[in-house]
Amino acid sequence: MTDDVKRFFHNIRKRVSGLNCIIITDRDGVPLMKVGDDKSLGMIMKPSFHTTFTMATEQSNKLGLGRNRNIISIYTGYQVVQMNKLPLLVTFIGTESCNIGHILALDQQIELVLDEVKVAVTET
Repeated sequence: MTDDVKRFFHNIRKRVSGLNCIIITDRDGVPLMKVGDDKSLGMIMKPSFHTTFTMATEQSNKLGLGRNRNIISIYTGYQVVQMNKLPLLVTFIGTESCNIGHILALDQQIELVLDEVKVAVTET
């Protein structure tokens, strides 16, 4: 990934209070980039966690609800926001007090920054 993309996500992590980690994967859960502290996140770091998002998105399409853009999961001790940027998945992991609204408000900026990466992923 380009330095500009890495710098962009490092800046997001600094700006969003309580945000611990940002992970960008392909739709199969293969990590392409990690920003932040991911040591204590256990299951969330496994590719199977990320591929579950892809399956849930496909199922919601079958229900006629339209394309799923985000999934927000709240657990004891942390929150997870997953953004559908196919062929990429962007996962944000934050504390219980992390501002999810702030993360969701960055949606369009994230889309623009990832355009270059999407092209590289679809070509390989």
